[in-house]
Amino acid sequence: MTNRFLRYYTIIGLLIIVTGAVILYYSLPGLPKNKEQPDPTVWDVSYVNSLPASPEADLIKYGRELIVNTSKYLGPNGSVGHMSNGMNCENCHLEGGTRLNGNCFAMVATTYPKFRERSGKLESVEYRINECMERSLNGERLDSLSREMRAMRAYIVWLGATVKKGAKLNGMSIPDLPLMNRAASASNGAQVYASRCATCHGPKGEGSMNADATAYAYPPLWGPHSYNVSAGIYRLSRLAGYIKYNMPFTVEPSEPQLTDEDAWDVAAFINSQPRPEKFFVYDWPNTSKKPFDYPFGPYTDVFSEQQHKYGPFAPIKKAKEPGK
Repeated sequence: MTNRFLRYYTIIGLLIIVTGAVILYYSLPGLPKNKEQPDPTVWDVSYVNSLPASPEADLIKYGRELIVNTSKYLGPNGSVGHMSNGMNCENCHLEGGTRLNGNCFAMVATTYPKFRERSGKLESVEYRINECMERSLNGERLDSLSREMRAMRAYIVWLGATVKKGAKLNGMSIPDLPLMNRAASASNGAQVYASRCATCHGPKGEGSMNADATAYAYPPLWGPHSYNVSAGIYRLSRLAGYIKYNMPFTVEPSEPQLTDEDAWDVAAFINSQPRPEKFFVYDWPNTSKKPFDYPFGPYTDVFSEQQHKYGPFAPIKKAKEPGK
């Protein structure tokens, strides 16, 4: 009887010790709280130049260089080709595609190939890169077998190498902002732009070049050298969320400086300005799947292009609910 009680209390004691250790571990600062989180170095690319020398490592390094300094290689005066508008992939995919809430690349490797309603097909990483080349960079497609395409793909896949299939990670895409009960106001946005954005992007949205004039230090937000009307960022919800959590450029995503309404309004102002018009006949083959803020018809609802572009969006979203 004594031995049985001894074993019983020993087990209870061990359970208490283990439970206390677990609680202590997860209360310590700086330790991961989510077991699904990958190795945090997946987003820290400072060590990319320390990769052991190999053909694969060289390709990854070149891929990062192409993402960060696209214009240097593929811009109007590019050393490899003249295939884009002078912007860099990094202008949308911040910090080489590693910044949370800034179009982070970390989950690309585990989610592609991926079916997307915009094209109505299963898209590869290469296909998706070329979509950005043609839309956000208003340029031409890369040969899928070219060294440049292979390098960008290698870098993007390398970034997500430690992310497990099916992992749910925060901050991978642009956050959704709460919808306003009014339309976004371009006139209000013009005032926000003048006070908060023009210093970097120019009073006419022309952007500003770097010291040697080889690329934009701050990209143009409209005009002939900006993204075209088929870019994802031309949807107001995408641009508003991007602005809220990433602009001004020095802002910490956890400490946004603009209100939601300011973000919606300045997005409306920017996307009301002239820019290249480039359309793709295969976009949204299933018309009913067009997002609520896709600004070009035809639609399967009764709302106008104006409302689909500027809002108010809540009635459109409600009409898209099942059974409506």
